[in-house]
Amino acid sequence: MTPLPSQVSVAADDVVLDIRALRTEFMIGGQWHGAVRDLTLSVRKNETLALVGESGSGKSITALSILGLLPEKVARIGAGQLLFGGRDLTRLSRDQLRDVRGGEIAMVFQEPMTSLNPTMRVGEQIGEMIRAHRPLSAKETREEAVKLLLQVGIPSAERRVDDYPHQFSGGMRQRVMIAIAIACRPTLLLADEPTTALDVTIQAQVLGVLDKLKREQGMSMLFITHNLGVVALIADRVAVMYAGQVVELASVTELFAKPTHPYTEALLKAMPRVDRDSDDLAPIPGAVPSLINMPIGCAFANRCPLKEPRCEQESPLLAPLPTNGDHGVRCFVRNPEAL
Repeated sequence: MTPLPSQVSVAADDVVLDIRALRTEFMIGGQWHGAVRDLTLSVRKNETLALVGESGSGKSITALSILGLLPEKVARIGAGQLLFGGRDLTRLSRDQLRDVRGGEIAMVFQEPMTSLNPTMRVGEQIGEMIRAHRPLSAKETREEAVKLLLQVGIPSAERRVDDYPHQFSGGMRQRVMIAIAIACRPTLLLADEPTTALDVTIQAQVLGVLDKLKREQGMSMLFITHNLGVVALIADRVAVMYAGQVVELASVTELFAKPTHPYTEALLKAMPRVDRDSDDLAPIPGAVPSLINMPIGCAFANRCPLKEPRCEQESPLLAPLPTNGDHGVRCFVRNPEAL
């Protein structure tokens, strides 16, 4: 079979996280249903890979699968591998995963006010992460917390380290969350919609902080968002996700210049732009299919203006375009290799 775009011309030692045929399932009505289906994707060294799609596409479930944070009894990894640092994360024990989590792979969550403990000072919360993975004294831990707050752009950090979360604005709380995430200098940072609850100006500031830290610390980042405008500012490559599968994968430049999958085109047409009147926005009709009613063919077929009869009966593969081996598209109509 033709290699997937995520595997083309990339040496194994240049890959930080290698996701292979991942299937994450949820128990609904006594049966297991796939929320993430046959996901093959890699995050490379020092790159930001953006995972884009509507709510319900499987983006956050992918991140929770990587960290081993799926709700017990109702969710499981049904198949596949998550290769990181020579280990398959799906085979690690709880204690082993706890050592990886925060120390080697960290996560910035969407809503900082629900992620931060309102009864603890921010310095104490940063200190908890530091002490879990680094043998520092109380004094050294506090000094490190102050340095981290300065690093993420919080002024008067020496004083503010003793403040509570409610004394910070939304943007500053998100910076605290970033400080906690980078406290142990992780190799991979998962950022799950980290700017959604912020206004546009603060969004840009937080994105700038994340990009600066990624370059300074040599981290890789998996950036999860539904906002293609944000993707254009921060990503190196983009994976467009729909109904638990990647439907298009390309460099950020290639994706915006030549969007190929009908779903990617629809997302771009629905994105507000300063050079286009709001009346020109085209909402995508319909909705992402539910887990219990996943179609047997292409999951996007019932919303696609280009669908053919085979699209509703057969499921296309994610395959490289004949004209560009690094641009993958899962569509019979747009990619003759997707058989």
